[in-house]
Amino acid sequence: MNRRHALKVLAGLALCPVCKPSFAAEGAHWSYEGAGAPAKWGDLDAANKACAVGLQQSPIDIEATVKSQLPALKVNWGKSADTIVNNGHTIQLNFAEGSTLTLGDVKYKLLQVHFHRPSEHQIGGKNFPMEAHFVHRNDAGGLAVVGVLMAEGRPNAAFGKIVKTMPAAEGPAVKADPSIDPHAMLPTKLSYFRYPGSLTTPPCSEVVEWLLLTTPVQVSAADVAAFAKLYPMNARPVQKDNRRYVLRSI
Repeated sequence: MNRRHALKVLAGLALCPVCKPSFAAEGAHWSYEGAGAPAKWGDLDAANKACAVGLQQSPIDIEATVKSQLPALKVNWGKSADTIVNNGHTIQLNFAEGSTLTLGDVKYKLLQVHFHRPSEHQIGGKNFPMEAHFVHRNDAGGLAVVGVLMAEGRPNAAFGKIVKTMPAAEGPAVKADPSIDPHAMLPTKLSYFRYPGSLTTPPCSEVVEWLLLTTPVQVSAADVAAFAKLYPMNARPVQKDNRRYVLRSI
């Protein structure tokens, strides 16, 4: 396996922390355009079959919702930024042990946050400039992803530090700025949409409890533009909802 292919495998593991590596034939790399575009992900590797035939795929366009008495999101994130990596698909910030999310009576550990441009989820058919995905895993291996929509406006200190220190080229992870506070990338109100879905990258495993915050955060247009220089488009198109109910916290 050459170095570039090894990096692709590691990138896939980072985006899918419960998946095993798939040593597909050289050249069968997924991407957001061309031969490896989203419409072809299911054909690139047998492990990606869910990308093509799954019935609970993500992202989706959120339109009709059902108001529900959902449990409050209890976010207990510390300044635990560990490493930052340009993995060939996005910029990803990895966290050390200690940051958690509690949903009802289930506790999840914060693993990483990565970014998409434009937003992968839509609200009423409209994208936002970007979207952050905070990936958590519980002891049973289940995933909960807190999605944060990002709109252009006031600068966001945490995102600004990420943009300032993000590697310009694909490569190994490097130490992150320890002063990055992930809390700063959350809106004040933590109301959210909840639905059962999947990873938005191969192998598209349907193992995700999606918790998309209803209120976007503001980030500077300059920081969005800086990210776009590396990744002008790294968002999977919206998928069919297949009559899934999207719950909205009261």
